[in-house]
Amino acid sequence: MMKAITFEDFGTPDVLKLAEVEKPQLRPEDLLIRTYAAGVNRADLTHRKGGYGRPDFGDSTLMGLEIAGEVIATGDAVTGYRPGDRVMGIVGGGAYAEYSRIDYRMAMPIPDNLDYIQAAAITEVFVTAHEALIHLGKLKAGESVLIHAGAGGVGGAAVQLARATGATIFTTVKAANQEQARLLGADWLIDYQNEDFAEVVHKATDGKGVDLILDFIGAPYFERNINALAFGGRLIQIGIMGGIDNAKIPLDRLLYRHLHIAGTVMKSRSQDVKHAMSRRFREHWLASFANGVLIPVIDSVYPLSDAAAAHQRMEAGLNVGKIVLKMD
Repeated sequence: MMKAITFEDFGTPDVLKLAEVEKPQLRPEDLLIRTYAAGVNRADLTHRKGGYGRPDFGDSTLMGLEIAGEVIATGDAVTGYRPGDRVMGIVGGGAYAEYSRIDYRMAMPIPDNLDYIQAAAITEVFVTAHEALIHLGKLKAGESVLIHAGAGGVGGAAVQLARATGATIFTTVKAANQEQARLLGADWLIDYQNEDFAEVVHKATDGKGVDLILDFIGAPYFERNINALAFGGRLIQIGIMGGIDNAKIPLDRLLYRHLHIAGTVMKSRSQDVKHAMSRRFREHWLASFANGVLIPVIDSVYPLSDAAAAHQRMEAGLNVGKIVLKMD
């Protein structure tokens, strides 16, 4: 048996309870992990509220998508890992528990200079950011990018990756969090509560626009995003936090400026695609955590038993960086 977070009914954070459940069973391509830390993600809030029903993602019906811990057993088909290895990675559920299992192709070694708390703050946000910014967005040195929510989890990771790539970075961030975004590498800080980001970009680029935009908001930003893109620009949609209704598309600008629009959501992708996404990130960036070029940004750490408080903090929009659960 093991301790894990469970809930009987969908609802507010106080439905989350610490309970005794069975340990996960090892399958041929799994690593069995003694979990020391788990990242908290917005998908967990959606899960708790009933947005996904009660799905079995293939790994666990328990909550949680991001782990850091120690390998204690390996399946018969596993290569490259052995008991005692420190690993981090994205799982299909089950992170809010003392033990978890992960497909070994989704796992990656934790750099020696990082602890488990730091490691639990890396994979979900940085894999997502790399996929949007580099793989789909094709950002290159010398280009410009507008990253919305630049002090958030994925947004902050994207700012770091854009800085390491050599791009000029615009980001929307409320005034209280602008110093954090500046430290991560943003060049232009736009207070979205008091400034129109499209107007700021227009003035700063002499009307040219930016080469790439990463957006989490959706309909309220869509038209302005299109208008802020340069000729041949790319918009990557990775969230719809502001909703989907009444999104206006200026088709003339889309057509005559040869713009590109793409969307990406990791959760709904096939397992093979998720393997490829993790591999691309690992090959491109893992060494940059070892040498300090990239850093995990920790907002706060809660014990597993206090998962409800962690959810409350994220739901209130108070976190700057990752919220992490630490196993007791």
